[in-house]
Amino acid sequence: MTEFQPANPDFEARTRASFDRQKIMHLIGAEMTDVAPGYTAIALPFREDLTQQHGFFHAGATSTIADSAGGYAAFTLFPADASVLTAEFKINLLAPASGTRVIAEGRVIKPGRTLTTCDIEVHAEQADGSRKLIAKGLQTLARLGHRSDIAEAG
Repeated sequence: MTEFQPANPDFEARTRASFDRQKIMHLIGAEMTDVAPGYTAIALPFREDLTQQHGFFHAGATSTIADSAGGYAAFTLFPADASVLTAEFKINLLAPASGTRVIAEGRVIKPGRTLTTCDIEVHAEQADGSRKLIAKGLQTLARLGHRSDIAEAG
């Protein structure tokens, strides 16, 4: 992984605080497990109410944590007065998602002053700790300047 230098030395606490304000993450039970410059990981434990008709994790739940993992990977590199919004993302669902949890990882490919591009992978983890790649995505994030309504929302 490329070594990135965050613009804010307090990037980890700021990223986790923003994640903690995301109501959707609380609703589905997602947890930010790892934060590093240009990288985040979000885990979502299996729950029956997050499944589709065949008992697999629903693609919406998988895509939700994928979007946030990429967004927060970019956010780790932003200045303290900037915020992030997804401009675009594409996700390929490669296999049905079943297991004890799914883990989305976002990695910055190319940081930019306005737009940042991220790679996203989602793995399904089994009880024995083994993982299977179940989704792959590409994302573009917009860095927003300071606005109190957006900066507070993360």
